[in-house]
Amino acid sequence: MLEFKNVSFRYDVDEFAMMENLSFSVEDGDFVSIIGASGCGKSTIFRLINGLEKPQKGEILVDGKPISSLKQYSAFMPQKDLLFPWRTIEKNICLPMELAGVPPKEQEARCREVLEQVGLLDYMKKYPKDLSGGMKQRVSFARTLLSGADMLLLDEPFSALDYLTRVEMQEWLLHQWEHYDKTILFITHDVEEAVFLSQKIFVIQDRPFSSMEMVEVPLSYPRDRSDLKRPEIVELKEQLIGKLRRSVSL
Repeated sequence: MLEFKNVSFRYDVDEFAMMENLSFSVEDGDFVSIIGASGCGKSTIFRLINGLEKPQKGEILVDGKPISSLKQYSAFMPQKDLLFPWRTIEKNICLPMELAGVPPKEQEARCREVLEQVGLLDYMKKYPKDLSGGMKQRVSFARTLLSGADMLLLDEPFSALDYLTRVEMQEWLLHQWEHYDKTILFITHDVEEAVFLSQKIFVIQDRPFSSMEMVEVPLSYPRDRSDLKRPEIVELKEQLIGKLRRSVSL
């Protein structure tokens, strides 16, 4: 689905590169988390995938094709919901389809379908101010789904939520991933969140970095919170926390 081939990148304002000759790949349908210290380059990977930044060297491929030749191959969901307060939930969700020129009747039908799936059909005509934080994030995810992309880039989407809401959203997200069969790349600072959600975790430990350590999570789906108490999962969390501590001290 996604492949980085010897990608090097440096911001103009920086003296040193963010990444050098980075190569990695993500398979179709995977749920992959990326963890690392603040400023290590996690969000930069997303900016490169989206084409918001261009590498100085190397290439990025989706389904074997350079991203420069593709459209609507990925969709981005940021930390904040970025809903327009003057637009109803329906109009917020329909925005990607409006921009793509989808006919209004089809927009409404697809909006109703996705709102029913995420449990918010009754809020279709309401405004963002009428929703809780978790509900806004579900609307933001619904809007991301309706972009039509098969690869979703989620950048710490639950970081601003309280603990219980975040737990509920993690479980909800896994259900949506299994239902819609998307490929998800997920950035988080929360090791437990990464372990609970992911099949694979990429760990950034250096800067500049030329590789990311890939760790497989030994859990099948569906999952529940009790899985996090299994001895091998507790050990995995401690190993990951240790890796992040070492990267901070470098």
